[in-house]
Amino acid sequence: MKYLVMVQGTQADYEAMAGKPSTDSPAWTEAQLKAMYLYMGAISDDLAESGELVDAQGLAEPARTRLVGRDKDGNTVITDGPYGETKELMAGYWVVDCASLDRVTEIAERVTRCPGPEGLPEYPVVIRPIMEGAADISAE
Repeated sequence: MKYLVMVQGTQADYEAMAGKPSTDSPAWTEAQLKAMYLYMGAISDDLAESGELVDAQGLAEPARTRLVGRDKDGNTVITDGPYGETKELMAGYWVVDCASLDRVTEIAERVTRCPGPEGLPEYPVVIRPIMEGAADISAE
């Protein structure tokens, strides 16, 4: 079964990675960033080697987000980020094809061990099964 494994973050986290700390996110050093990218890359490499990796991407900061919706009259409303009311957003993801929920949970647990600066916010890694057809809807 395919699963989406989501890593979360905030605009403050992206700014901290760029050397601008806040009360919620400590600044990252260049060495810490390199260690984080190497760690995440190693997870992707291992998943590719095992044949479980479908896709993996890091996402741009929330400030570069755009929302497209409709108002009550049906008119298109376009809003550019960042969004002050937004807490965590998806910062990156893996799509994996795993034999079981237990296996994808092992992968997510490994993601939670990613290195970073002391005081770094800890967000849960989110696992979502990817529906592959109408049968998945009725299985709920």
